Amino acid sequence: MGFRFRPVDTSFYILFTEQAQHLVTGASLLAEMLAEGADHNDVARRMREAEHNADETTHAIVKKVNSTFVTPFDREDIYALASGLDDVMDLMDEVVDMILLYEVKLLPPELSTQVEVLQRCAELTASSMPNLQSLQSLEEYWIEINRLENAGDKNHRRTIAKLFSGEFKTIEVLKLKDIVESLEEAIDAFEKVANIVEQIAVKES
Repeated sequence: MGFRFRPVDTSFYILFTEQAQHLVTGASLLAEMLAEGADHNDVARRMREAEHNADETTHAIVKKVNSTFVTPFDREDIYALASGLDDVMDLMDEVVDMILLYEVKLLPPELSTQVEVLQRCAELTASSMPNLQSLQSLEEYWIEINRLENAGDKNHRRTIAKLFSGEFKTIEVLKLKDIVESLEEAIDAFEKVANIVEQIAVKES
């Protein structure tokens, strides 16, 4: 295997870590949105701010790629990772927005379990982004994200089954199913991020 020059510039790793930290904030706000007595308008406002901040970091990464001659790893992988992280934030923002707009009052407890999975995924992703520079201790990250995604799948099936159990009115089922599906998509999006990280690690090691 030939030697590949890896630039000393650490700004990409800093930006990816910053982008992942936005996901920690987003997952925390999502958990707050599900809490009993939550001020949905206030949480939704703060989520919009968090999503805007995440977009700013994504734009900074893209701008950095476009102005850098030698990048720390392949440009397409940088774009893919930035886009993947951005997708997670967009999906969490979507869930908060739906809870607000649909005026959902009764949320199944299974949703909180899914949000706990999202929070763990966000924390793992944020703690693993700095390791892109050394490419160390990343395998544990994508293995654990895969395990969490599998747990999320199982809980998703249980939640869908509960929605159709007759416990909820038809209109509530329609509202909640949208929310449940978007939560599942957010967890799946975290697995896509982990897959991109694995791809980078394999190519660069």
